[in-house]
Amino acid sequence: MSPRILMITSRYYERIALELEAGAHEVLDAAGATTTVKLVPGAFEIPAAVAMAADSDLYDGYVTLGCVVRGETTHYDYVCGESARGLMDLSVGRRLAIGYGILTVENQDPFEKGGCWRHRHIQDWYHADHIQAQQLVRRPQRQDLPSPTKSKLK
Repeated sequence: MSPRILMITSRYYERIALELEAGAHEVLDAAGATTTVKLVPGAFEIPAAVAMAADSDLYDGYVTLGCVVRGETTHYDYVCGESARGLMDLSVGRRLAIGYGILTVENQDPFEKGGCWRHRHIQDWYHADHIQAQQLVRRPQRQDLPSPTKSKLK
């Protein structure tokens, strides 16, 4: 059975998001994954969407895509930090395989030059062995997961 991957994308910056999706699809297709795409309004909503989807036990892994461009307010810092923290908490706390593809950039200048950036960036983040490793590790059933214990390191 092929790995079931949920791709959650913020299309707030639609042109950039579509390029990210195209690159991720190339790698996932090559890895033989079955991919479902769900859209969210912004990067801030991505961790909640992963958490809700994880409750369904329908997916073996997740790919999260989007772009956050720095503006003139502190909103950028909150969105970047909280989306990254939320995904890391889910990955570690719930043992979810999550590919992080949320770009955080100062401005859209790199994207104005054309499509060649897609392969350069997507292949860096989602090269086939990284995605295949995530997909091939089936998430154990919840009852099979050992209980988290306190570290014995002093």
